[in-house]
Amino acid sequence: MTTKIDLTSFDFNQFQKEAIDKLKSGQSLTGKEGILTPLIKEILEAALEGEMDAHLSDCKIQEQCNRRNGKLKKTLKTATGAFELETPRDREGSFEPEIVKKRQTVLNESLDNKVLSLYALGMSYEAIAEHLADMYGLEVSAAKISLITDKLMPIITQWRHRPLEAVYPIVFLDAMHFKVREDGKVISKAFYSILAINPEGRKDILGLYLSEAEGAHFWLGVLNDLRARGVDDILITSIDGLKGFLEAIAQVFPKAEIQLCVVHQIRNSLKYVVSRDQKAFMGDLKQVYKATSKELADGFNIPAWPHLTF
Repeated sequence: MTTKIDLTSFDFNQFQKEAIDKLKSGQSLTGKEGILTPLIKEILEAALEGEMDAHLSDCKIQEQCNRRNGKLKKTLKTATGAFELETPRDREGSFEPEIVKKRQTVLNESLDNKVLSLYALGMSYEAIAEHLADMYGLEVSAAKISLITDKLMPIITQWRHRPLEAVYPIVFLDAMHFKVREDGKVISKAFYSILAINPEGRKDILGLYLSEAEGAHFWLGVLNDLRARGVDDILITSIDGLKGFLEAIAQVFPKAEIQLCVVHQIRNSLKYVVSRDQKAFMGDLKQVYKATSKELADGFNIPAWPHLTF
């Protein structure tokens, strides 16, 4: 069904002039009294009228006796603000609008994207509800926000179990450590991330995993998961110096070359240098790890550092 939107009765020139005047006076584009709200209302109501015209036309073709029967008013919530929408009704009650469905009070796509973006930033349900009320004049309950964010889980599950390529030239395996509050206590968590370079030279996040702490045993499970998802071989793995990590990789991908991450090696070196000497020490150390060969690195004349502690 093709919907005709007739906006001939809407004076866009007048709307533009009023919008500019309101902007100059400091009125917001969005929100409860937003400048865009009347335009969105006008467009939606025109679209609904077009849908009704098409529906009645279909009824006439099918020799069904049907006609308009007034309008139904309801409050519609959108990402730009809330307003009262008038939806046309038919006598037989067979009209099913598409652009704003029956019993629908929220324009899901725009609002859902807004909620999901705020949720991704780590905001709580209550904080998201307060933000929507403050910025857009929308009263959205925590239960509604929970229903929206629940939509993420099937997407995340599908992404985590997607099939992978058979071979990756380079894979970086690392874990980030951070503090979280759980059951009223602050505890440490390890966030495992696997970044790969595919055969086309593009970066690809193969997986993200969460654990209480970083350990070779958990890494073994992660590597087996990659194998189960289709990875047959990894040419080079870049890792830190975690005890047992090399053995875990050799067990799952025995042909993989293992390279210790330069950043981790530098950090480990700095543990033995007092803070006042670290900047100068890094300047000398850079000549070593940027050398193109072992012989060239051995040839650098690096001064002795009296404050190293072993």
